[in-house]
Amino acid sequence: MSNTTECRFCNREDISIIKENASMVAFYDRYPVTKGHCLIIPRKHSSDFFQLNEEEFIDLGKILHELKDFLRNTDRTVTGFNIGANCGASAGQTIFHCHIHLIPRRSNDVKDPTGGVRGVIPEKQKY
Repeated sequence: MSNTTECRFCNREDISIIKENASMVAFYDRYPVTKGHCLIIPRKHSSDFFQLNEEEFIDLGKILHELKDFLRNTDRTVTGFNIGANCGASAGQTIFHCHIHLIPRRSNDVKDPTGGVRGVIPEKQKY
């Protein structure tokens, strides 16, 4: 991992990596939304998703697919996923090291999942 002294992800020595490749590492979220919720971060410090280079985007895609397969194979109740990145304080980003959430979903884990990620603004979720 590259190191930026102020960055929580650059300086976390307690990360238990579950998947990794040339430019990305993945680990379980410390505050999971659902069981199996993972974070994927670039090894190099980048402030948000839009700072990733082409190689990192390719590696991100690969690790997302590997994690999807891993989570589905280890938990047969997983029936879907939400993938998300908060970019900027106004979007809810609190750690300014790019991190992508992979959140496993299960049938009936919420009453009505219609609208999915649109729920970040609750009155816009149902359409």
